Amino acid sequence: MIDSPASPTDTEVAAAAALAGAEIVRARYGRRHSRIDKGAGDFATDVDVAAEEAILDVIRAARPGDAVHGEEGGRRGAVDAVREWLVDPLCGTLNYATGSHLVAVNVALRNGPAAVADPFSGEVFLTDGETAWVQYDADGYGQGQTYVRGRRVADGHASGPVARRRPVGEEQLAPTADTRLVDVNLDPPFPGAPAFRAVDLLAHPGFVERFRPRVVSTTLALAWVAAGRRAAYVTDGGDLSGSVHFAAGIALCRAAGCVVTGTDGAPVGPEGRGLVVAADAETHGLLLSLIRGRGRSA
Repeated sequence: MIDSPASPTDTEVAAAAALAGAEIVRARYGRRHSRIDKGAGDFATDVDVAAEEAILDVIRAARPGDAVHGEEGGRRGAVDAVREWLVDPLCGTLNYATGSHLVAVNVALRNGPAAVADPFSGEVFLTDGETAWVQYDADGYGQGQTYVRGRRVADGHASGPVARRRPVGEEQLAPTADTRLVDVNLDPPFPGAPAFRAVDLLAHPGFVERFRPRVVSTTLALAWVAAGRRAAYVTDGGDLSGSVHFAAGIALCRAAGCVVTGTDGAPVGPEGRGLVVAADAETHGLLLSLIRGRGRSA
């Protein structure tokens, strides 16, 4: 998967792995999928599993000594491994199973580089831990190669176009609240209730006066905040810093300069609760005031 004269960087490994998963997701879109029940209405599909294996193949080949924690397969690798990759092979499984394109493939080295691939737009959102950028193919799905800042990192994991295209553009991620669009995750469970319920935020007078709500069920929305396509993202939850779903998006947003905290305003970490990720401090402060005010007028 990684075809560079020098040893690949962790960012290149993350990109190649995410693209390998994205290729599987796109190639199998629209087919009949088998489901794996997880209970409480949650499920995975055979595509989730196949995409995770494709991602693991890339990481194992490039970083054989690292551990990998995948959503579907759990933690694999040496018990005493110092480094761990967090993998969500198909974020938005329900969307995908019902024919929606709103999905993402997330790969993150814990406390390091990360990649979020959109299998259908051709975009790959990347961070090396310090800066964040997006690469894309504006001409659609071509037959070239995929590069990360000038170095080829993927030439096709299996049959399919996603890992075989050469991005024709690259842009630094620049968060902005200009769109006024705020994505709110309403997926259960709701561990913050009754003190905090995301659904209450949607009906808050101050929220609807200032922002335009959007409801999503994929962490692709975090990449959109980093890219300036969304003003903010809000979700309930516990400590999400080590989550296979959120780690890559959090890394992107931090590197892009977003304000990232829990719903209580505290740093994201072991004692944290949920996420409030905003393009700037003003937007972040306003959202926190609305959350703390719950149903009261601003």
